[in-house]
Amino acid sequence: MHVTFNFSLLFVGKLNVLYIIADDLRPTLGCYSDPVVKSPNIDLLASKSTVFFNAYAQQAVCGPSRTSFLTSRRPDTTKLYDFNSYWRVSAGNYTTLPQYFKSNGYITMSVGKVFHPGIASNHTDDYPYSWSVPPYHPPSFSYEKRKVCKDKDGTLHSNLLCSVNVSEMPLGTLPDLENTAEAIRLLKSMKDLGNPFFLAVGFYKPHIPFRIPQEYLKLYPIENMTLAPDPEVPKKLPEVAYNPWTDIRKREDVQALNISFPYGPIPKDFQLRIRQHYFASVSYVDAQVGKILQALEDLDLAKQTIVVFTSDHGWALGEHGEWAKYSNFDVATRVPLVVYAPGMTWPLQEDRMFSYVDVFNSAAEQPAEAYGVHGMVELVDVFPTVASLAGLPPPRRCPFPSFQVELCTEGFSLASLLDRHLRPTSHHAYAHSQYPRPSDSIRPDSDLPALADIRIMGYSLRSSDYRYTLWVGFDPKTFRANMTDVHAGELYFLAEDPGEDHNLFDELNHGMMIRKLGMPQCLFPHS
Repeated sequence: MHVTFNFSLLFVGKLNVLYIIADDLRPTLGCYSDPVVKSPNIDLLASKSTVFFNAYAQQAVCGPSRTSFLTSRRPDTTKLYDFNSYWRVSAGNYTTLPQYFKSNGYITMSVGKVFHPGIASNHTDDYPYSWSVPPYHPPSFSYEKRKVCKDKDGTLHSNLLCSVNVSEMPLGTLPDLENTAEAIRLLKSMKDLGNPFFLAVGFYKPHIPFRIPQEYLKLYPIENMTLAPDPEVPKKLPEVAYNPWTDIRKREDVQALNISFPYGPIPKDFQLRIRQHYFASVSYVDAQVGKILQALEDLDLAKQTIVVFTSDHGWALGEHGEWAKYSNFDVATRVPLVVYAPGMTWPLQEDRMFSYVDVFNSAAEQPAEAYGVHGMVELVDVFPTVASLAGLPPPRRCPFPSFQVELCTEGFSLASLLDRHLRPTSHHAYAHSQYPRPSDSIRPDSDLPALADIRIMGYSLRSSDYRYTLWVGFDPKTFRANMTDVHAGELYFLAEDPGEDHNLFDELNHGMMIRKLGMPQCLFPHS
């Protein structure tokens, strides 16, 4: 039966917002047609939501990405490319997404990793600007990098691969289990309050170390694991584009492999185990999402709450000989983005929206196929989208430059794309990402240079047909790039090369190709 959506019905009373953020999660989910990962709870959410199949982070590292999408400004506007500055001091007193909701009468709450902790959020997670109450951090997270991973001989190590017996862990729990319990507690406390709420829940996984309950590995037998389809470093990949995965190398179990710097490779059997642990971590997060959605349903809040599920960026699993993030490739910049809007993405007449799905129950019913938007969208679009869905005036588009403007967006609202009856097909022509480097050659700090050491910036355009990246000179004192000082470039045609393995930059007339591909000429004045 066709149900006509009346947009005005959405705004009878203020809708709540549940904003769920995974850490380092690429779209390895069933609702994104991943053939391996088991994610029944996120897939159920997706079946009643709009799924954006081509959503991209603006920089593939935690602090800059989170600051970017929570302020709806790009890294060149936040002036944050590492973890060592606070945008309100270094760039401008920008209004954040939760701050905007707080100023409009919402109770705003943060659980886990939402803003990046430390200097990047003023050691307060931007409290009290963004949050009505102090953010919650799980006590067991203080053990995340300690020697708690038990080896076969019983000794404890600080490992990359760290499946554990939860009962043996310090405090007898894990951070994301605590995050889930706190999120549910807060939902219960909101049940009978008159104020609408904005609750952000930031899970720590699948970020390394893979300290997860050991039972999740059983979902992914090692004999069923396969290597990345393109595990070799591409021959024509410029050095400046490569991520040497330094953070992986610091773990004790990886150090024991004596892997050469910078290209490795990691032994194939260990590669398989990394992939196994990553997928198991995704299923672990999926279970936590399912428990929170179940609580939302049990408390009769599902029909009054917008739900957003996303990540700060992706994570390479051996593609191009790379691990972790720290690049402009799709595996590092592409993220899941799932948005549920009551009565818009799914009819309110439905008796029950969500129920917990046990990932270990192979007989679980498969949810309906997700409704998807395949056009390019960006994480800077989330702020204006959620504001629009909640009935708040969406922030205006930022002028250029916008350093003195407290409230504006460098994204676009996606609200009009959510109604499945309108069947929209596209949004942006491009998604923009960028990544800084200290040098043309690979160094130990290539994947995360300090601001003072940045000398090159890689600006990348992703369209439905290609990815085009220019690595250009950058002055960290003025925060300016010199687009005529081109150090290297990348061009991948995705129809023939979906893995971005064959760089054609040096084989083409760039002026002609920019005109043919419709790229903004102003971005490439060297051509």
